[in-house]
Amino acid sequence: MDVKCIVTIVERGKADKIVDKAKKAGARGATILYGRGTGQSEALEFFNIHIEASKEIILILSETDRYKPIYDAIVEAGRLNEPGTGIIFTFLVSELLGLHHREQMNS
Repeated sequence: MDVKCIVTIVERGKADKIVDKAKKAGARGATILYGRGTGQSEALEFFNIHIEASKEIILILSETDRYKPIYDAIVEAGRLNEPGTGIIFTFLVSELLGLHHREQMNS
């Protein structure tokens, strides 16, 4: 099973809405982590904009042939095409262990 991880970083308080839209687009689940950005003072100094330091990091695993609608739903729900709203990226996952229940459900 080829798997892609979709990583999304948004301002705190926005992850639940984004995950709901991702699930409607086919995501089977998500993990939300909390973090703090370190680039705030530099961004304020150079761009004169306010950036929230508290972040939510959303991790979603998806089969590579099914990730694109989920990715697109996240971009739309988080308005990630607009400057300063967040970051999204993907990477291929290797040596994945712990999702045996999904393999059994798909068999």
